[in-house]
Amino acid sequence: MTKPVKPVKFSRPESFESALTELEAIVVEMEAGQLPLEASLVAHKRGTELLQYCQSRLQDAQQQVRLFEADALKNFPPSGIDDR
Repeated sequence: MTKPVKPVKFSRPESFESALTELEAIVVEMEAGQLPLEASLVAHKRGTELLQYCQSRLQDAQQQVRLFEADALKNFPPSGIDDR
């Protein structure tokens, strides 16, 4: 009989950059192929959570850029550069 797997609680990343760094380290570790099965499963779960966090932060940033660009396009008067 196998023992039940305890749910692992991971802390939320401090920033996009720290999440990305941790995710890259997990990928390197898993690609090395030296992790035991249980550790691989935990690493995979953490990697999935980090990936979702990074994707969410990137989507938020893209939305902010769209809003900044839309607002910037509304507020700039014609420059007159082409009116020579």
